[in-house]
Amino acid sequence: MEISAALVKQLREASGAGVLECRKALEQAGGDLDKASAILREKGLAKVSKKAERAAKDGRVELYAHTGNRVGVMLELNCETDFVARNEDFKALAHDLALHIAFASPRYLRPEDVPADVIEAQKAAFREEALATGKPEAVIEKIIQGKLEKFYDDTCLLRQPFVRDDKVKIVDLINGLVAKIGENIVIRRFARYELGEDA
Repeated sequence: MEISAALVKQLREASGAGVLECRKALEQAGGDLDKASAILREKGLAKVSKKAERAAKDGRVELYAHTGNRVGVMLELNCETDFVARNEDFKALAHDLALHIAFASPRYLRPEDVPADVIEAQKAAFREEALATGKPEAVIEKIIQGKLEKFYDDTCLLRQPFVRDDKVKIVDLINGLVAKIGENIVIRRFARYELGEDA
């Protein structure tokens, strides 16, 4: 099947992938744009896992103050090169992440960052709730694990659904740009301040 330049251009604009990658994906998908997009996404995710090992020491510190200056966020977003740090997509991601942090108020970056004493306190509270239902011990353990996963989804930035599109988790938002630009991107740290809030 002959793949038109217009079709390649359309896929390239939608995915951000290179011309040759788009042409190969379209050939593999028999000219079907949706299938070709799925093929590019799979390849992108494979690239993401390979790039996760690479050092990301460049980037930017993004500052965000919510309307009325009652909430402020400072975020360090790292990439591998200063070229990508100046890229408009990278800047937009940094801004979106800072805006998300202001709105969603995550306390930790990932589940591994949650202190052990906080996890134990949560498990104890969940156990107490579950025991009150009178369910058997085996079911209670599953309930506790399910509630702990929900706790991570609510409090860990990388597991939260993005405020502008709740079908996309923050980790997927970052991985999408990693796949597009071909560099590792890492949230190094963040801080959220709210007027009158205790430290």
